[in-house]
Amino acid sequence: MEAAYTRIVAELRRRIEAGELRPGDRVPSARAITREWGVAIATATKAHAALRDEGLTLARPGVGTVVAGPAPRRDTDLSPERIVVAAIRIADEHGMGELSMRRVAADLGVATMSLYRHVPGREDLELAMIDAALGELRVPPRYSGAWRADLEGCGRALWDIFQRHPWLGVSMSLTRPQMTPNAMRLGEWLMGSLGGTRLTVTDRMLVEVLLFSFVRGVASALEPEAVAMRDTGLTDDEWMDAQSAAFGRLVEEHRMPQFEELFLRTPDFAFDLNVLFEFGLARILDGIEVWIG
Repeated sequence: MEAAYTRIVAELRRRIEAGELRPGDRVPSARAITREWGVAIATATKAHAALRDEGLTLARPGVGTVVAGPAPRRDTDLSPERIVVAAIRIADEHGMGELSMRRVAADLGVATMSLYRHVPGREDLELAMIDAALGELRVPPRYSGAWRADLEGCGRALWDIFQRHPWLGVSMSLTRPQMTPNAMRLGEWLMGSLGGTRLTVTDRMLVEVLLFSFVRGVASALEPEAVAMRDTGLTDDEWMDAQSAAFGRLVEEHRMPQFEELFLRTPDFAFDLNVLFEFGLARILDGIEVWIG
């Protein structure tokens, strides 16, 4: 049975959409709602709260509750896929810290509450985002027969996905992995690439976790770096250059011959996340190769 407050919300929303209540107009007060609909004051208050949550009304001191603006249209084409695409677009551009159901709704031009008919909550939305992002990774339809080449290719493809979606690395858990179809598909493919070796299935699973954890670990710095770049206006190279004076003072006060040689007498030294990824991927595969051999 439909709750009384939802009928009230639907009717007031209709009046706003029809232009009977325009931006700035007062919405019926809680007492007026109790008289018109014959409900308790608590029900009227709940209806007001629901209208505010949808962004339809706002409380204006000295005036009361007024229409905040034109009501978002109902979108009959709204679907879980459209919601996920919008959420990923926001996270890619602004980071996961800026993602909210209300912001997704605003991006789609619909009421916030309409999202919940397709996505139960924020946690479910994040899970669907992770699955959609990993779904962009296209693994070959068959293995090459060379496990190292297969692992390396998959590791690079995964790194590309993490760079495309900087929020993905910090959103995924190692100890409580998100069981999404595409994450499981990736793990299955990685383990299968080692099927022709002497490794047991347990060993193959541990190699898969090791490789994924390495790529994810490096990728976890992507979103904080993007946020720092937005906040400071400096790239990582520009920020490092700005620290040169502080570094000079530090090595004058404390003997650090390794860092002095690295930073002051190694002109071709360059350090960024791509350098770290390339170095780490090669060394991990070297170690696995020795172990298997």
